[in-house]
Amino acid sequence: MKRQAIGFTFMMSILILGSLNWTACKSKKAVTDAAKEETTATQPTTPPADPPFIAALKESIKGKENLPSEEVFENIKILKGIPAGRLIPIMQMAFSTSLGVKCNHCHARGDWASDVNPKKQIAREMWVMSGKINRELLPAIEGLQSPQPVANCTTCHRGDVIPKTSLQ
Repeated sequence: MKRQAIGFTFMMSILILGSLNWTACKSKKAVTDAAKEETTATQPTTPPADPPFIAALKESIKGKENLPSEEVFENIKILKGIPAGRLIPIMQMAFSTSLGVKCNHCHARGDWASDVNPKKQIAREMWVMSGKINRELLPAIEGLQSPQPVANCTTCHRGDVIPKTSLQ
């Protein structure tokens, strides 16, 4: 009986010390997390700098940002009417980020207007497809929870060239 009491006391001591250690670690983590949040909150958030070729492209259209993209850039086929100043951010977010690629995935480096890369035409057709989904197909589905559901590149690609819905 005495041996069981000692064993029980020993086990309880381990449990108590373990929970004290866990509590101390948790408190330390909370203090560390709070310090990180405070540091992050006080630092100004600046967007990452553009690569030199993007900065040069943006510089080349200065003063023309509000003109339709097809008046400023060559070989615009699907993004007609979009202000030229919005075209590069669309390329960066809708295509590069959504597919996890760089500009030369679709474009010939240094010759943005070139259609030599077949992936550029695929991107155009995918843009048209998502537009059709958004304008025609999604509004026709009854009972959707969202009043304005949207499908875009990220919906399927999620940062990868091969869509996450693909069986490949």
